[in-house]
Amino acid sequence: MFDLDGTLVDSVPDLAAAIDKTLLLLGQPAAGIEYVRDWVGNGARVLVRRALAGSLEHDCVEDGQAEQALELFMQYYAQSHALTQVYPGVKQTLDWLREQQVELAIITNKPERFVAPLLDEKGLGGYFRWIVGGDTLAQQKPDPAALLHVMHLAQLDPEQVLFVGDSRNDVLAAKAAGVACVALSYGYNHGRPIAEEHPTRVLDNLSELLQTGANPLLPGLAG
Repeated sequence: MFDLDGTLVDSVPDLAAAIDKTLLLLGQPAAGIEYVRDWVGNGARVLVRRALAGSLEHDCVEDGQAEQALELFMQYYAQSHALTQVYPGVKQTLDWLREQQVELAIITNKPERFVAPLLDEKGLGGYFRWIVGGDTLAQQKPDPAALLHVMHLAQLDPEQVLFVGDSRNDVLAAKAAGVACVALSYGYNHGRPIAEEHPTRVLDNLSELLQTGANPLLPGLAG
């Protein structure tokens, strides 16, 4: 099971472009890529609220303003994913897992409507049997509901499953579901090193998952 943004693809440039268009239309200054990079990870609704607040903390944002901004953001983000890039090692790893007949799933807090089109556009469509977006279920990561949902569909026990992500939410969800978690060091974790969350493994490139001993689910199979 894979997270998407910050794990398989760097989507921040497109997210930031949509956020900045939204803020400018609402009469606020643009945020820029670096701020947005620290704000992503909890779904579109929270991202928009953080952008309006200019901070990770967003309790000061009025719900009506947030809903208006969310609608604008969704419109802008749907227009283009041209700046989103697939991280190095991703396709190589997905190809290897498919050759090993390992079933794959995406579990992301990104709204579901964007996930399959983005995967197709970036050449990652067809790898994943299951896709769970941030609005597919009532709960989002760090709640383990999506992981448990996929395990139920796949009829697998926790010890047969690996979750790969890049953020605190990913590690917490995996731990709550009782599954091993590999975390990527290059993703989005609100500016904090992902090693602080104590995942099962921390990797700098997804292809390291294929090296002997790096994969806690398939030890000795790779490499």
